[in-house]
Amino acid sequence: MIPAAPHPLQPSHSPQRWQQAWRECIREPRELLATLGLDGPAAPASDAAAAQFPLRVPRGFVARMRHGDPADPLLRQVLPLDEEMRPMPGFSLDAVGDGAAKAADGVIRKYRGRALLVSTGSCAIHCRYCFRRHFPYPEETAAAGSWGSAIDVIRSDASIDEVILSGGDPWSLATGKLAELTDALAQMPHLRRLRVHTRLPVVLPERVDRGLVEWVASLPWPVTVVIHANHANEFDPSVDTALASLRGAGATLLNQAVLLRGVNDDVDALAALSERGHAAGVLPYYLHQLDRVQGAAHFEVDDQRARGLHAALSARLSGYLVPRLVREVAGDPGKRPL
Repeated sequence: MIPAAPHPLQPSHSPQRWQQAWRECIREPRELLATLGLDGPAAPASDAAAAQFPLRVPRGFVARMRHGDPADPLLRQVLPLDEEMRPMPGFSLDAVGDGAAKAADGVIRKYRGRALLVSTGSCAIHCRYCFRRHFPYPEETAAAGSWGSAIDVIRSDASIDEVILSGGDPWSLATGKLAELTDALAQMPHLRRLRVHTRLPVVLPERVDRGLVEWVASLPWPVTVVIHANHANEFDPSVDTALASLRGAGATLLNQAVLLRGVNDDVDALAALSERGHAAGVLPYYLHQLDRVQGAAHFEVDDQRARGLHAALSARLSGYLVPRLVREVAGDPGKRPL
């Protein structure tokens, strides 16, 4: 267990540190493989898949991968493979019905009382299983026009009591841009909660700088930050520091993971993920069955095996360390338990 700090940890003052790390992301499959000592003639990378959905991965995340291991669970999440190019029945461009739930540009209304804002299409890492890998981000971002359409939708509907920032990754936006939104939302008395779905504290922990932490601490609502880690090896001391800073700012931290073949589809890996996340101050939230988006079929774990893994996990760990096994089904009023 990471000991509690007597005062919130203070991230760097420099607003350029995370942006520099972003600019230095690896974007070429061959460079990624060479960095890991995997650049031989049989290197398992697909130029065609990378052309369809570009590679992007921060160097700090690459440093957590096992050198010389083509089956490393972190590498598998980001490396473009030929399997992505094979059409598969039942896999679509919009696996979760985002298009049908659009309320305005970048605003998705699926569940009662909640408005999800697709804040931006940018992300520091391109996960090959991403359910929005085909999303039309240039036309569908809530931040466009100084958040105008999104603010209008939320202001006009008093039934909305929670705003969810999603993406891409909402924390790829500058802190000033985020404050522009929350300053406007703070004028709406019907809002009671803010939630942020972000992978950046895990893959680019430099993003959790002093400005971002001060923004979180200044918000007038309870703030829940839902991070996304799929394997215990994604955590390291830099991630621990970022998460401790967010806790020090008053945020509740949850983790949602995706069950992925070849990454975390065994009970030891799932148990280690829950335990390592909890050591960093994060409670398990959801374990998602794969959203059936085109290009991700090679990650799918069948429902029978998923239920068996979840039952084994429940038998091993304390209840608060066991995430809920769910699937998102277009048109459902909430996540569907399995």
